[in-house]
Amino acid sequence: MSARSAGRKACGEIRIGVSGWRYAPWRGVFYPRGLKQREELAYASRMFATVEINGSFYSLQRPSSYQSWREETPTDFVFALKGSRYVTHMLRLKNVEVALANFFASGPLALGEELGPILWQLPPSMPFDEERLDGFLSLLPRDTNAARALGRRHDQRVNGRSWLKSTSLRTVRHALEVRHPSFVDAAFIALLRRHGIALVVADTAGRWPLIEDVTADFMYLRLHGDKELYASGYDDHALAHWAQRIDLWRHGRQAADARVASKRPAPRRAQRDIYCYFDNDMKVHAPYDAARLAALLGEPSALDAKGRFPASKSDLIVIKFMPPPCQSPRSA
Repeated sequence: MSARSAGRKACGEIRIGVSGWRYAPWRGVFYPRGLKQREELAYASRMFATVEINGSFYSLQRPSSYQSWREETPTDFVFALKGSRYVTHMLRLKNVEVALANFFASGPLALGEELGPILWQLPPSMPFDEERLDGFLSLLPRDTNAARALGRRHDQRVNGRSWLKSTSLRTVRHALEVRHPSFVDAAFIALLRRHGIALVVADTAGRWPLIEDVTADFMYLRLHGDKELYASGYDDHALAHWAQRIDLWRHGRQAADARVASKRPAPRRAQRDIYCYFDNDMKVHAPYDAARLAALLGEPSALDAKGRFPASKSDLIVIKFMPPPCQSPRSA
């Protein structure tokens, strides 16, 4: 058990962070002036308990990159990993066995215990197709042994640059983010529950569906901006709204006013883990909103009393993620 989960009562672990970490506008604002680009992940990983890796969405990464990311971050840190757009946007979930094998062979397992959920994001143009989606979800590995076995089926694109070494057996979690209105369908929710895949609760300023059905033993949130996509920040009222929902979910419950696609409630659980990522990065809101939400939930926050992050790399040693016992949000 990590220091983050020690001493908690019956509620899930909460990890709040940001989507990606390499953004030019963040330099000199969130990141201290003079911080080298190669040191940005080390800094961000000491401000938050988790971040999403976005580069894996655009292209196959190399094992050396995953190894480097693991080495630069604390041992109790967790990465969420965005699945390949070649699988979701180009192949559109059809005939993806080799593409999935290449993805899992390219190095995700090199993250070891820092590998968290894998996020699969579907394009806005893709409607709900139950048969196609069922076939895709059936292919996803549910533990590290299955991921390694799948990776061995890779093709020549990752010859000489694969990572399939034996690691301790661990669960591999998956989350699905959808953007077509046809997914507001009880059959879609039933399918996710049957496979144990988390539905991504995505706040997209009203552009795409916001669905809050609980479909797995964890919740995955992506907050892209509530008024302007990728740009607007979350005010105190909005953060309190999400804090209250997260507190219910981590105790295994659901909000009475949740926007759901299915009338059937999720199976009862005593607790659920929470992964929440802010993607409103354009105007440097994401890191500040993430830290403020963490504070509302009684989680460690790196912000000082004036709402500032540490001003230099030397200050990182004072940031200790030692969470208090499980409790309700301060705003509740």
